[in-house]
Amino acid sequence: MATKNLSVYNLESVPAANGMKFGIVVAEWNYEITGALAQGAVDTLTKHGVDEEDIIVKHVPGTFELPLGGQYLAEYSQVDAIILIGCVIQGETRHFDFICAGVTQGATDLNLKYNKPFIFGVLTTDNEQQAMDRAGGKLGNKGDEAAVTAIKMVALQKELK
Repeated sequence: MATKNLSVYNLESVPAANGMKFGIVVAEWNYEITGALAQGAVDTLTKHGVDEEDIIVKHVPGTFELPLGGQYLAEYSQVDAIILIGCVIQGETRHFDFICAGVTQGATDLNLKYNKPFIFGVLTTDNEQQAMDRAGGKLGNKGDEAAVTAIKMVALQKELK
């Protein structure tokens, strides 16, 4: 688990994101947390030069649906990268394990299928407090980290083309 503030990074290490286009798919389940993560991602993208009209935010019912929502964005929009935002909190059953494994494999498959960055902005925590700590709480906002990762991956792809 993260023990540092996810929102602290070297601003100079992030390329300018002017002209880049991003999709963000947000799970509605645990929306108090995922909404905060999504807002962190949007704020970070705009801070680095992305125009608000170049950010498409779409919602899906839960974390398990993130890969399909991401695939829809890849197929029906002209985004450079897609950030998948969700939150799975451990419960009393193995449901947590299946959801986490499915969304992780789905995100990996999308990266390779579309040759486009699909950023894993999914919290997998033991309890709600850990999630809140990573959604704007004492450990920052993983949405910020996901946005920085997306910018860096798009810049790398453009550099190598």
